[in-house]
Amino acid sequence: MASARGNPSGLEIRVSLVAALASQAFSLSQRVLGDLAAETVKYAFPRRRFESRNLEEALMSVPDLESVEFRVLKRTDMYEIREIEPYYVAETTMPGNSGFDFNGSSQGFNVLAAYLFGKNTMNEQMEMTTPVFTRKAQSDGEKMEMTTPVITKRSGEQDKWKMSFVMPSKYGDKLPSPKDSSVKIKQVPGKIVAASAFSGYVSDEEVKRRESKLRDALRSDPEFQVIENALVEVAQFNPPFTLPFTRRNEVALEVERKKNG
Repeated sequence: MASARGNPSGLEIRVSLVAALASQAFSLSQRVLGDLAAETVKYAFPRRRFESRNLEEALMSVPDLESVEFRVLKRTDMYEIREIEPYYVAETTMPGNSGFDFNGSSQGFNVLAAYLFGKNTMNEQMEMTTPVFTRKAQSDGEKMEMTTPVITKRSGEQDKWKMSFVMPSKYGDKLPSPKDSSVKIKQVPGKIVAASAFSGYVSDEEVKRRESKLRDALRSDPEFQVIENALVEVAQFNPPFTLPFTRRNEVALEVERKKNG
């Protein structure tokens, strides 16, 4: 009950505080549910970013997330030749000597996800992108190969693989610094790559088989050739819960125009 001077009583203050907190919690829950619904739509209703060359590719889906920008220069039954625009990645070295064992992949993914979702000097929660790249590691001073959604590469010298997340383009070169020293921010330069898509789950054996097929096909290309010492790069576009036959994966090799092409 209010006092004679009109000041609220202790009970009224507590009731008002509880009501305000309840209203704030309800408003927050609505925003959280709204954000969750918006994120779910990106995965539940994926967009078509690639032209399908066969039935396998027609069944593939790609989440409606920001990705690497590129221009298709050429299409064949086996691969696409793409001109990739520069972009930034957050990268970490994966444990072990395999690029696609569950423990190594999970550890690499979790380290990068922690950076993306707030473990950085600005405590910034950034949006997820696609794909995740896996690539073979390279020695310092050697030109980086193409990365996309998450990238894993292995070095013939170091026998290690690196995983990369593509960074949201709105940050440019102003990305927050990682708190985890195992995460490195790098700019991937523009380049031309040959990319070949496949569905299912990725394994080291499947990557070797797909890389071999891509190299064989490129030997007959009249315009483009694989650059010297090119290392395979793998892109995985989908979250783990995606059905195998709808998953989109790619192997890519950096190429250059033939002098007589």
